[in-house]
Amino acid sequence: MAESAHTEAEGGQKAPFPPFQKDTFPSQLVSLLIAFVALYLIVSRIALPRVGKTIEDRQAAIEGDLAEAQKLRDASDGALKAYESDLAAARSRAQAISAETREKLNAAAEAERKTLEEKLAVKLAEAEKSIASTRQAAMGNVRGIAAEAASAIVQRLTGLLPDGKSVDSAVDASLKGET
Repeated sequence: MAESAHTEAEGGQKAPFPPFQKDTFPSQLVSLLIAFVALYLIVSRIALPRVGKTIEDRQAAIEGDLAEAQKLRDASDGALKAYESDLAAARSRAQAISAETREKLNAAAEAERKTLEEKLAVKLAEAEKSIASTRQAAMGNVRGIAAEAASAIVQRLTGLLPDGKSVDSAVDASLKGET
């Protein structure tokens, strides 16, 4: 019963709780004051500077990260602007190349068209010459056929063979009247 020895006074009476005893109160206050001062010194000199340093380090890291993020954002914005300007320049170059190619193709097509027109004009002139010579030959044959037909008609109608010179002059006069 060692417990009961502490809480019970001699003679079986219960003693009051030690912190509430009037005769130990001043020594307890001194002990409390010493403990409070020691705890205050430990916290203010050791714990608070460490916590403060940790908070400052964390704040510096956050600010550094934010500064780095802003720097990277500025770099990405710059890269985006450079990309957009390069893209616009590439589009304008592509349009210029397209226009140049279109002009070259149009010029080549125009030159080809002119060459074909010239070839067709030459062929047309040759065809007209051929038609004219064929017409001349046909007209020459028509004259001969007309002269023979006229001779045959006159002989059949009159029974006499007409003179070749008179038939030729009659055919010539008839052909001059048509043309």
